[in-house]
Amino acid sequence: MARVSGAQVEFAATGGVGVAMLIHCTQRLATMLPAVSHEPQAETSPLGSWHAHLYRIDRRHVVMFCHDETRYTLYLPGVRKLEFCDLGHWFKDTFLSSLAYMGMPDNQVLRAELALGPATFDTCTNRSVLASLNRMRYRLDTHVLEVADVMLLNPMSVNRGLCRYATSRGKTLRMMDEVMMERVAGLPGSVAVRMPLR
Repeated sequence: MARVSGAQVEFAATGGVGVAMLIHCTQRLATMLPAVSHEPQAETSPLGSWHAHLYRIDRRHVVMFCHDETRYTLYLPGVRKLEFCDLGHWFKDTFLSSLAYMGMPDNQVLRAELALGPATFDTCTNRSVLASLNRMRYRLDTHVLEVADVMLLNPMSVNRGLCRYATSRGKTLRMMDEVMMERVAGLPGSVAVRMPLR
């Protein structure tokens, strides 16, 4: 039987009201954001928390996000100074678009949107997650080398490729994208989703 977290119970009871998406950001990224706590923030989203780091690729600001539990990874290229003020919005848009790109039904994507809530940021990072994020940066570099500018890449296609990568789940290896899809499918009020054929 699947475990149900306190955040999932609250999410089911409130329909997503009151949940917040927690993003643990590195110091480099924190300097670009308007409001970042240096104290640990409570995790209230049933989807769990994320880590984020700021890179400089082809003279562009590129933010990479890594889900703490599944290691599902996304990158957001060409972030401008003013867009850092609403980074949570841009991340949410990228994440939801990635779910749709994988073929998840609209009702599943909507439940994921409710489960995210507004973004909160702190600087309480985990070395293991940051190490995973750095490995994904190297995988991103293999795509960057194929084009003259990182902005010429198709973000959805690249994000899909980044997440077709095995992560350990206990003694087994699972693909990051499949684990995230199951995580979203398990949200209260969601229906089971059949993994698309590849």
